[in-house]
Amino acid sequence: MSESSPIILISGPPGAGKSTVARHLVASSTVPVAYIEGDAFWHFIAKSRPATDEAEARKQNARIVIQAMLAAAVRYARGGYETILDFTIGPWHLKLIRAAIKETPLEYVVLCPSAPVCAKRAAERAEGAMPDYSSYRDLHAAFGNLGVFERHALRSDGAGAAELAVQIRAGLAAGTYRVEAMQS
Repeated sequence: MSESSPIILISGPPGAGKSTVARHLVASSTVPVAYIEGDAFWHFIAKSRPATDEAEARKQNARIVIQAMLAAAVRYARGGYETILDFTIGPWHLKLIRAAIKETPLEYVVLCPSAPVCAKRAAERAEGAMPDYSSYRDLHAAFGNLGVFERHALRSDGAGAAELAVQIRAGLAAGTYRVEAMQS
């Protein structure tokens, strides 16, 4: 069996520009590429399982969505496609992801402009606009300190999507964003 192509996970808080940057990465790819827009996987849940705790139900659904996206991403990567996946996935999920995708190469890029920039972008979305960003501020703050994954972060308010895609391509070539096997 041939070596898998990489899964390039473009992450960050809502409004960070993940989908826009991902589309630029797709356009700049010189190899076969698959693009998985993670938010689409939320729409596959037509009716959630009943839950007594709303927060726990959200966590369960998020895990299911992440697992479904990864199953699709791995199939494309193992089929020889550079696979670009955009979704809000914090480093706290990477051990689970790394274990799930096994030997498939994983590149983790975090877009994290300031909260005011993310809030403005989220409110101006053509589809799925988020006029009230206050409920996402904690999630944005969670991306504020990535610890050992800080080298995976792009924290620019001024860079455009095309410029960020060029920076990401350079980082991918240099191995900046690679996530190796993780200790349990």
